[in-house]
Amino acid sequence: MGGSGLTATAAAVAAIERSEDMDSLRSAVRGLAGPLGYDRFVLYASPPSGDGLVERLLWLEGDWFGDSGQVEPETYLARCPVNRHVLETDRAFFWTKTGAPDQESYRVVRRPSGPGVHGLQVPIFGHSGLIGAMSFGGETIDSAIETRLALTLAATAAFHAARRLWPTVSPATPRLSDREREIMRWIASGRRQADIALLLALSERTVENHMRRVRKRLGAASTAQAVHLLVRAGELEP
Repeated sequence: MGGSGLTATAAAVAAIERSEDMDSLRSAVRGLAGPLGYDRFVLYASPPSGDGLVERLLWLEGDWFGDSGQVEPETYLARCPVNRHVLETDRAFFWTKTGAPDQESYRVVRRPSGPGVHGLQVPIFGHSGLIGAMSFGGETIDSAIETRLALTLAATAAFHAARRLWPTVSPATPRLSDREREIMRWIASGRRQADIALLLALSERTVENHMRRVRKRLGAASTAQAVHLLVRAGELEP
């Protein structure tokens, strides 16, 4: 990477670090990664206890599964098993995905090539170990060493900027309806979904729909993570 490339990378990383909101952060990342062929982005935080891989999705954008539809957190995590590889390495790595929808095959590769969706996954570490990760994806991507290094810097800056912006991304009091809060309180107490439906005179499908909306609103990958976030926000009794 020549001097102009280094200058562009430094400017992009500086813009990410100076971001005052998530929109400006996303724009700065796109400005660096877009010309390199990356048009899909995922940024998430890992739980500090090490219990699980993803505590919260901070940014999820792009046509990850080839259907141009909106991707929900639980969908992304279930269909992108390459995320588990961040537990086995301390360096950014390239991956490639091939196959028809619902039959995708992921592989960690040295240099992606050929048809399919390819990407770069960047683990992010802190004093306590793995604290998050960012994934960049696209169909025709630049996979040079210089690109890996530039996007590793961008991912690290994006994570720390997003963490600084968490109060605006994750309000202290999630906006749940009274019914949603009631259902989540029963879940936190250990009640089963069928029991909650009986107690509240609702169908199990209605209860599940409420839980799905809560998970989406909180950016939680599972109901357990949603309960954890609500307890931490003071919305539920621990």
